[in-house]
Amino acid sequence: MNQMSVVGMMKSIVPITRFNKGEANKIFDEVEASGTKIVMKNNKPACVLLSPAQYENLMETLSDYILYTEAEKRMSADDGIGTITHEKMMEELGITPKELDSVDIELE
Repeated sequence: MNQMSVVGMMKSIVPITRFNKGEANKIFDEVEASGTKIVMKNNKPACVLLSPAQYENLMETLSDYILYTEAEKRMSADDGIGTITHEKMMEELGITPKELDSVDIELE
């Protein structure tokens, strides 16, 4: 995520009165065009408006971070006992690399 400058943050502030005046569609267009908006109510942040793409990106980043920290935790707890190499596992399962060449897998 990009850090927001002070000027950018000031431009992102939207008073709740704009919604009360029926400017919701205009505000949503601004979010789509220029990014995040911070809605202020009683001079305090009440909510943050994001485009669906920004929200999806944020959730994906959070999910990736959670998976990363779990992997780090598991790797630091691994003492190496009971683990085998990929080659040894393939041998024990009776799978050859040639057999895997014909398998089509799509990873995200």
